[in-house]
Amino acid sequence: MPLQNRVTPFAEIVAIPERGTMLGNRGGRLHDAERRLGLRRWASRRWICCELAFKGRRRPVMGPGYTELFFLDEVTALAAGHRPCFECRRAEAKAFAAAFSAGQGAGRVLDADAMDEILQRDRLEGRRQRRRTMPHANLPVGTMIGLGGDAYGRHDSGWLLWSAAGWTKINLKPPEHVSVLTPSSIISALRGGFTMRWHASAER
Repeated sequence: MPLQNRVTPFAEIVAIPERGTMLGNRGGRLHDAERRLGLRRWASRRWICCELAFKGRRRPVMGPGYTELFFLDEVTALAAGHRPCFECRRAEAKAFAAAFSAGQGAGRVLDADAMDEILQRDRLEGRRQRRRTMPHANLPVGTMIGLGGDAYGRHDSGWLLWSAAGWTKINLKPPEHVSVLTPSSIISALRGGFTMRWHASAER
C-alpha cells in the first residue's frame, strides 16, 4: 500500500501510487512509528519543495525526523503553498525570494522566516486551504485553479488538467471568475518572473 505522503494542488496529503518528481516537507514529523499520518498536516510554517536527490543522501521514507512529501512538480507544490528549499535548490530559492519580495513591495529581499510567515497566513484559512475567487484572465502562467472538483494549471499553451500522473491538454473555457488554489503571494512571485518547474507531460 502506498504511504500517505503525496500532495495535491488542494494541499491535501493523500495515499496514491504516483510519487512525482519533487520532494518536500512541512517543517517536521507528521507520521507515527507505523508510518501513518495523525490529524495534523504541518509541523511548522516551513513548507518547502526540494530535489528528489541531493549530495547522495539516503534516508528511509517516513522514518526518524521529518515526514517526506512528494509532488508531481513544482507547479503543484506552489499551489499547495510550498516554496523552494534554500539548501538543495539555492539558486531557485534566491530567485523565488527576490520575486516574492518584490511582489510584497518589500524594500529588501525577505529571508525564509519572513516569507514563511506571510505564506502561512496566505495559504491557510483555519486548518483548510485558503482559496480566493479571482478573474482568470490575468492569472500568470503557473497559477492553479479549482473547477468542478478538478485542478487546472495555466500553461503557455493554455489550461492543463492536473492528475497525479501528469498534465493533460484540454479545451477549457473557465468562467470569468474562478477559485484560485495558488496563494496570492506566490502568484505575485510568478508575475515577478519566477520560473517554476513543470512535469514533462506539460510539454507533450
